[in-house]
Amino acid sequence: MSSQVFDVSVTTRYIDDQSAPDRGSYVFTYSVTIKNTGQVGAQLIARHWIITDANNHIEEIRGLGVVGRQPLLKPGEEFEYTSGTALATPQGSMQGEFLCVTEKGEQFRVTIPEFVLSLPRTLH
Repeated sequence: MSSQVFDVSVTTRYIDDQSAPDRGSYVFTYSVTIKNTGQVGAQLIARHWIITDANNHIEEIRGLGVVGRQPLLKPGEEFEYTSGTALATPQGSMQGEFLCVTEKGEQFRVTIPEFVLSLPRTLH
């Protein structure tokens, strides 16, 4: 089964009023849109994120579903959620994958390519 069943896009935002740069805390949100571009229904079962800050400190997050849900998407349907993370540096990145299963019971993984978390004024 191809990972092309789900198309994933991500947008990020720095949350200034929740951050405390003087204490090494930079808070970002990321909004993920998952669209079923395949021919069969499929469900997102689990997630795996790799979060890296500018000091190359790596944090791995694994868990069931996303934001407490395991959305089942019929062909053409999409699901969007927003979550967040805090970094010790003003820049970093995330990448990961979703483990999914089709209505026919076939498992597949969706790779989420690396995306940048950065303060707006530090982006070049």
